[in-house]
Amino acid sequence: MEIEKAKMMSLDMEKENVKKIRELFPNVMVEVLNDDGNKSFAVDFDLLKEMLGSGAIDDKKERYTMSWPDRKASIAKANKSSTQTLRPNVSKSKDFNNTKNIYIEGDNLEVLKAIRETYLGKIDFIYIDPPYNTGSDLLYDDDFSIREKEFSLENDYDSLGNKLYVNQEAGARFHTNWLNMIYPRLLVAKDLLTDDGVIFISIGENESSNLNHVCNQVFGERNFIACLTRVAKKTSDKGTYFKPTKDYIYVYAKNIVELPGFGIKGIDDLDKYIYEDEHGRYKKNGASLYQPSLDPLRGCVNQRYWIQCPDGSFLIPPGHSFPDKIEDGAFVKPADSQDKVWRWSWQSYLAKKDRLIFTKSTQSPLLNEKGEKASWNIYDKVYLDEKENATNLPEDVLYDFKNSMATKHVLDMGLSFSFSKPYELVKYLIELTMKRKDITIMDFFAGSASSAEAVLQLNNEDGGTRKFIMVQLPELCDEGSEAYQLGFKTICEISEERIRRCSKYLKKESNLFGGPVDDGFRVFELSSSNMNEVYYNPKAMTQNLLEATVDNIKPDRTPLDLLFQVMLECGALLSSKIEEKEINGKKVYIVEDNYIAACFDDEVDDKTVEAIAKLKPIYACFKGSSFNSDSANINAEQIFKTYSPNTEKIKVI
Repeated sequence: MEIEKAKMMSLDMEKENVKKIRELFPNVMVEVLNDDGNKSFAVDFDLLKEMLGSGAIDDKKERYTMSWPDRKASIAKANKSSTQTLRPNVSKSKDFNNTKNIYIEGDNLEVLKAIRETYLGKIDFIYIDPPYNTGSDLLYDDDFSIREKEFSLENDYDSLGNKLYVNQEAGARFHTNWLNMIYPRLLVAKDLLTDDGVIFISIGENESSNLNHVCNQVFGERNFIACLTRVAKKTSDKGTYFKPTKDYIYVYAKNIVELPGFGIKGIDDLDKYIYEDEHGRYKKNGASLYQPSLDPLRGCVNQRYWIQCPDGSFLIPPGHSFPDKIEDGAFVKPADSQDKVWRWSWQSYLAKKDRLIFTKSTQSPLLNEKGEKASWNIYDKVYLDEKENATNLPEDVLYDFKNSMATKHVLDMGLSFSFSKPYELVKYLIELTMKRKDITIMDFFAGSASSAEAVLQLNNEDGGTRKFIMVQLPELCDEGSEAYQLGFKTICEISEERIRRCSKYLKKESNLFGGPVDDGFRVFELSSSNMNEVYYNPKAMTQNLLEATVDNIKPDRTPLDLLFQVMLECGALLSSKIEEKEINGKKVYIVEDNYIAACFDDEVDDKTVEAIAKLKPIYACFKGSSFNSDSANINAEQIFKTYSPNTEKIKVI
């Protein structure tokens, strides 16, 4: 068990990467003197190259790559730790205590960094619809040397004070700004994906090729799955030489070796399955048993044989080689490409011939036993059960998810939002991955929350327990917009209300699976740290980490604010179950059945610490100022050693 000061900041990936190198090659670490006079460790890369050997080093001067101004800075931005935190907003939430769904307001890069340590390898599916960079899109200001003249003079900030700017097409850094926006976010997103995770990214013509190159760098070219073309609209009159009708969806795997295949299940012609036999319901005239495209010289030695018809005659595909006997199932090996074959082997035919349908035809390509044109065709029955369980590869062109669907749907809900994606699109993408029904879906460019509705609708249809995490910048609505006139001040207000209204719609629908759909969501707002700056300054802190003062915590922060920041540090999901208990007059939070026990009240005595220790939590958390003496500090450690020896750490803030 350890007592330690809580970090109260996100993971520093630069330090983590150096730590991994140090563990593998401790001798390549050298001690250096920093500008502030403190010592730290750095990597001797020349020595590391020697340790790896010549076979692992690529010193070629020329290679195919992609770079742009501030690329290194954007990598550093993704890896650098942050003290920003997520503050819960219970009043904006729906069913806060029970839901597993999450909605976060804030700059998505800072949000992704804040949750990275806890959600590392836990997100199964990501869909994002980032700005298409058309010359009027608002981008996040990540502070990468953007010239002042490229900033818009209006809508400079969101509702939480985050800096935004219009990336004007005439700007010298038009593509660079967009690349520096998307690159660090994809770097962190990759860390969040499960080993068999997959990401879908919608994009327009302007940045399609750049996105392809960036994703190849982030995910690896071998993990590229497809670039889908989506027919987005059919009525546009814009364009110079052609009317623009499409956009694209890039699909990448975290590790394509681990990713299961994609497929489309189900049938769309149920009314044709009107026949039935001992094998179940079926429809007539499935695929022909003879297909001329089959190559008889490719392992088809058992596929040229006689089939007996209902009238006693025999059929065989075209050719000049015939079995020695004219009897049902008698076969001959094809001699050349002129000897055509059936789809089934003669063994399969004899085992399944009751599944065939014979139809009279004057256009049959088959031969009878006299070598003449036959009067029969043969098809196999298509059984409903087999068709329902079968999967087909999805096409890489999507025709059925036009933007007009989303526009009408949002208006029907009494809302207004420009350029919303159809929730049916995201629902379709989730389904074709054939993943489990309990996966976690993330969208960190959530917009109007189409992805959230897709999750709710899909769960309502199949009884799934999928969960969503939505992240959206609280961008201000234009005062002249219809959304503003309807009373919505930010995009987040629109999307949160959409989820609520979708929930009402779902409750009107019949749920075939009995259990209720989790239609709630916990709302969080990205904010500055709960701690004052002095907390992160070791020189300003006393040597005894338990002797923190109340001033370390900002006066406007609540115990629930502190709890969620500590939860992320201890590895507890934002959706974790939280119970409040009163122990000796003190409020104690119990997270996920004693995974964490936290008390942020003042003057916590030994009796209270003992009661908390008897809960046997994995982590225990207190304010440093909760203990009013050095002896109380020492007692807390001893009490946990006595009553909860398996507690891993006691964290203090």
